[in-house]
Amino acid sequence: MMTKTEKQFDENIALCREIFYKKAKDYGTSWRILRPSSLTDQLFIKANRIRSIEEKGIHKVEEGIKEEFIAIVNYSVMALIQINKKPQGGEDSRMPLEEVMQLYDRYIIEAKNLMLNKNHDYGEAWRDMRISSLTDIILMKLFRLKQIEDNMGKTIISEGPEGSYNDILNYAMFALIKIGEEEKK
Repeated sequence: MMTKTEKQFDENIALCREIFYKKAKDYGTSWRILRPSSLTDQLFIKANRIRSIEEKGIHKVEEGIKEEFIAIVNYSVMALIQINKKPQGGEDSRMPLEEVMQLYDRYIIEAKNLMLNKNHDYGEAWRDMRISSLTDIILMKLFRLKQIEDNMGKTIISEGPEGSYNDILNYAMFALIKIGEEEKK
């Protein structure tokens, strides 16, 4: 039996996936040229913009917080793909749309399974959190990730970059779920 969270996750992922697919049709896999550290910086820009909008209460660029959380989900998937399927650069970085979508689905399923396991253990504590706290946690995870990257991926006790990207993806999904619930009110 599918839980409420699973259903909401799937609904939001369908939206994220559709946007990812359409952009891949428009731009191809041009993002494959980016190193994981560049994707981390792009994620930072998105999360920082969300925090700026939350603090100022307004935005001057058309896309709002919801669109930025969608971008965080999709950039997190891109980073997971880049870590696990390193491009050789240049023309070698291209990937057929069919393959990239299969990888997208694979990393989303892995992130969803992680989320379900953590929800079991934590009792869906995120439901009592503010969206602004989810933003702050994403930013914290990004600062940690940047430090790991600056340390050339070496950690003493911490999880590697994959765990961070999965957590960032899932926190963004929680924010999208909460935004959807607010929109329905």
